[in-house]
Amino acid sequence: MTLFALMGVKALYLFIIWLLSAIAASWLSDRKGYGERPGLATGILLTFVGVIVWLVWPAKDASRWKIQGPIPRRGADQQATVAEVRAAQSDVEKS
Repeated sequence: MTLFALMGVKALYLFIIWLLSAIAASWLSDRKGYGERPGLATGILLTFVGVIVWLVWPAKDASRWKIQGPIPRRGADQQATVAEVRAAQSDVEKS
């Protein structure tokens, strides 16, 4: 009976790791400008390898990854948003 209990704990830990890797891959792909769905799919299908894939995948030009940096700063009021940067770029292109 204890064998099943130990196997259940290991399965629970593996399940939590699987969910956390899907969350992390989704967050990374969203920050890199590709949306949450591709990251969620790679995180679910490839487990922790999906996180590594999104860490090395190049970010789009107008993504939060490129504008705000890899890790966002908390409470930074002077930090430009993606919309502000895009508006400034379109103003430069028009003039």
